Amino acid sequence: MAPPASPAQQQTAPPPPTSLSQPASFAQPTAPSQPTSPAQPADFAQPAQQLHVPSQRPAPAQPASPDAVLIRRTMAEVGPVADKVTSYFYALLFVRHPDLRSLFPAAMDTQRDRLLKALLTAAEHIDNKPVLVDYLQNLGRGHRKYGTRPEHYPAVGECLIGALSKYAPDIWSGEMEAAWVRAYTTISQVMIDAAAADELRAPAWWYAEVVSHELRTSDVAVLTVRPDQPYPFLAGQYTSVETPWWPRVWRHYSFASAPRSDGLLTFHVKAVPAGWVSNALVHRARPGDIIRLGPPGGSMTVDHTTDSGLLCLGGGTGIAPIKALVEDVAEHGERRPVEVFYGARTDQDLYDIDTMLRLKQSHPWLEVRPVVDRQGLLQLPEAIREYGPWTEYDAYVSGPPGMIRSGVDVLRASGIPVNRIRHDSVEELVVAM
Repeated sequence: MAPPASPAQQQTAPPPPTSLSQPASFAQPTAPSQPTSPAQPADFAQPAQQLHVPSQRPAPAQPASPDAVLIRRTMAEVGPVADKVTSYFYALLFVRHPDLRSLFPAAMDTQRDRLLKALLTAAEHIDNKPVLVDYLQNLGRGHRKYGTRPEHYPAVGECLIGALSKYAPDIWSGEMEAAWVRAYTTISQVMIDAAAADELRAPAWWYAEVVSHELRTSDVAVLTVRPDQPYPFLAGQYTSVETPWWPRVWRHYSFASAPRSDGLLTFHVKAVPAGWVSNALVHRARPGDIIRLGPPGGSMTVDHTTDSGLLCLGGGTGIAPIKALVEDVAEHGERRPVEVFYGARTDQDLYDIDTMLRLKQSHPWLEVRPVVDRQGLLQLPEAIREYGPWTEYDAYVSGPPGMIRSGVDVLRASGIPVNRIRHDSVEELVVAM
């Protein structure tokens, strides 16, 4: 629905709206046009650190467009008061359009900043069309599961501009508002088109029955589910999950295996403090329970047109998509080298090491290296440096945000080009930007 921004020029303008009067005018979206590419679906208003962004590509080496400059200037201005902007945005949305309240979770504290962050993220990268279009198409497809329709987009755009204008009064102008209207109109149309195309070939969500629930540690469970209809995905991708205990609260989980002939799907879930969905899946879910799945997303997939080696870094439950990638290579009958570094803070956190070692015994081209951080004496980045160089490898990184950041830094420093490093952390939206 909406995009992100950053600093610019232009000064003062009409006073910001202090009441809930209509801010800007958005035309009704046009009929869906043909999308630029039918990429895999993904998710929209999910946690910022988990939102899907396609494989990172360098931003265009061109001067920023006038609209991008104005948008970024807005972002610089509202950044210090982001919480207030978010609160005001939702206040406007729910007061002006109370019918939209039902699309959001009952408890907004878990949802509050996700929609706005997604909108602002898109706007900030308005000039990077290759990345932006992929990103927005994924958001549009994934947004179907919330019940979003094309007629909802203008309402969100109006409230976005209302919130931005209120908290950037010293720089807001007619020119700046026009830049935001243009950007949002473009962004929303891409999303609408992608959702319309996806509606012709896939449901908005799948129901899935839990068929097994195995507690590996006190806070990690392996769940296997049976979807109610075929669920197409690629090894290395993820989906969003909603439980019956927390309606309209969705969280991302990676598939822990390559597609199977029996159609079953497996996830590794770690219960985290205050994690509504994760705690429900680990501590409450049992065989027979029904959950909902959103569409698949993610770019951490294997390119089978090359014979490059795979360097895989998995930390904690981030080993799940790494295991799926190994199975995918094996199923294609390829003999390309695959090196897996399985990082953990303790031996107990290597909860799936037996599975990985069995895969190693079956496939001579696979190497599995557990790396346990023993009071800081050995860490994953250091182990990667020790066993390099990796310049002929494609790299895959999965795990907590901090591990992804450090892993990407080490991989780039070791000579792997950024376009050969794949991960699905939105914090690294475009690492080259």
